[in-house]
Amino acid sequence: MKRSLDSALVLVDIQNDFCPGGALAVAKGDETVAVANSLMPHFPLIISTQDWHPINHVSFKERGGPWPPHCVQGTQGADLHPALNRTRIGHYFFKASSVDNDAYSEFEGTDDKGRSLDEVLRSYEVTRLYVVGLATDYCVRATVLDGVSRGYQVYVCTDGVRAVNVDARDGEKALEEMSSAGVHLVTSAEILQSELAGFAPS
Repeated sequence: MKRSLDSALVLVDIQNDFCPGGALAVAKGDETVAVANSLMPHFPLIISTQDWHPINHVSFKERGGPWPPHCVQGTQGADLHPALNRTRIGHYFFKASSVDNDAYSEFEGTDDKGRSLDEVLRSYEVTRLYVVGLATDYCVRATVLDGVSRGYQVYVCTDGVRAVNVDARDGEKALEEMSSAGVHLVTSAEILQSELAGFAPS
């Protein structure tokens, strides 16, 4: 029987295609890697998520979607950033992996056993989620708001996220929306200095 872990760190889509040089690069997206790596030793449960699109995914411009092809299954662009420390990651989730279904929230993804993120988190009795990753105004926003709707206390690490900013204030607006929904906006320094996580650093 799994012991209760209470808190989990969720790494949202820290993939090559969302980092500088990638097919759908987020400005300074790679800066989220160092923040994620600094936080991981302080959490008992680490979840990593990835966009995992088929080559003709509905979100791609060729199909009338808003985005260039990105994070195509099995390509280097879909891989996690090479500098991300994977040794502490306990579970991997993949979303938007069928041709005609798009998904921004990581709660719509599944792991290699077909389990949902919510199912795995509840199996550990997790109640608090700490979120870093890409992008603030899309998958981070959707995941965080979905988490709140499911009853989790959610903390967004503001120096560990970056926005697409199709419009200049999209990232800022997303943070404001999350805060209004009851999400805690914190920095990595505040997380590391706080007892909120409820466990000692290793």
